[in-house]
Amino acid sequence: MGLKQIRQRGDDILGKKAKLVAEITPKILDLLDDMKQTLEANDGVGIAAPQVGILRRIALVSHDDQFYEMVNPEIIEREGEQLCNEACLSVPNLCGDIMRPFKVVIKATNRHGEEYTVTGEEQMASILCHELDHLDGVLFIDSATNIRPLDEEELRERKRYRRKRINS
Repeated sequence: MGLKQIRQRGDDILGKKAKLVAEITPKILDLLDDMKQTLEANDGVGIAAPQVGILRRIALVSHDDQFYEMVNPEIIEREGEQLCNEACLSVPNLCGDIMRPFKVVIKATNRHGEEYTVTGEEQMASILCHELDHLDGVLFIDSATNIRPLDEEELRERKRYRRKRINS
């Protein structure tokens, strides 16, 4: 197993809806491990299975020293609204502004088959929504405005945030 190739914008799989995971099998556990390794190697904050070519409802998020493996995640609560600036491993070197809920509650299953919820506000809500969009075949640029190349300052800030997260 190991690192997976990140699928890039234009790859048909990124536009398809992922299927539910029926059970946590050794193959699913390997996929979770591979996705985590791929996320860390690419300095990302989130990754969804379609981004590595697998049409299953699995997403991983790393934020503020917390790591979430989400199998069959779904938004069960939304609150408020915020304008977010987002980028994506599958859409390299571009960012854009997108409206997201200020707060979301996600219900998911972990690698042990246990159901749990995670609440995200502000940036975490944005990351969670972004990753769940991938599971429905949606890229942030499909509804973002002000799409533009990441400038040097934005690249430095994103790298600074990632380094802080990794070293914490």
